[in-house]
Amino acid sequence: MLDAAVNADLIDEIRIEIENKTLQLPTLPEVALEIRDAVENDSADAPTVARMVAKDPALSARLLQVANSPVYRGNSEVDSIQQAITRLGLKMVRSLVVSLAMRQIFQATSDTLDKQFRQLWDDSLQVAAISHMLAAGISQLEREQAMLGGLVHNIGALPIMTKIDEHFGFTAGETVVAHMLDELGPEIGTHILKSWNFSESLAVIPRSCVDPAYDPGPDISYADVVLAARLQNLAAKGRLDQATDLSRVPAFAKIGIDPEILFIDMEGPAEEIAEVRSMLEG
Repeated sequence: MLDAAVNADLIDEIRIEIENKTLQLPTLPEVALEIRDAVENDSADAPTVARMVAKDPALSARLLQVANSPVYRGNSEVDSIQQAITRLGLKMVRSLVVSLAMRQIFQATSDTLDKQFRQLWDDSLQVAAISHMLAAGISQLEREQAMLGGLVHNIGALPIMTKIDEHFGFTAGETVVAHMLDELGPEIGTHILKSWNFSESLAVIPRSCVDPAYDPGPDISYADVVLAARLQNLAAKGRLDQATDLSRVPAFAKIGIDPEILFIDMEGPAEEIAEVRSMLEG
């Protein structure tokens, strides 16, 4: 069992590695970064992105699969990458590209770590799907960007989990692991997203989504949406801290939703959440 003293030492070690920029961070494949940057800089059209996607057979197959899924299926099946991109839209393609890359990042090197990563990835998918649904009625936000914010909200946990597994083979107790994730996860998550050159509106999410009192101002942000989605996910899974008073969470009031209502239990929203999850899972 990993005791408190060893736990503190490991936290210090990770902090030093962060400061020295020696902590091993997950990376996105070059094609994912290339497509993300092209879409965000408005420098690409469907034919251009299709040529980028064609470099990665797995990505090509995935986009065709999603374009022909029940969520996007039109009157006929598409059989070319460019047709798939035209049907999905460039912004959804950007999010799906990052999603596929992140699925590869969440691959574990041990059975114990795999179990931990599966829970993290499940939370990522659920928060992404709920974020996509919540952003639907917010004109100033893009649903695809909100979904992407949900996908990356807990990315900081990966290096921590890997460190614990490398040092102790995951003999750490759940309480100790949870403490390390709370202590370092948000900081490392923001560090990772900045290293990936994510926009500031998304890079703040790992830190802001764990603070129920987060309130940057009157305008609704992606961080507000992901924060509300994360709390919805925790409440639905019975993991919400009992000390959290949802009625006092600014994000719920700004978005205009009842904090006591779980969308996962509502007909309509629950189906939409399940469809988005299915699309992201493959």
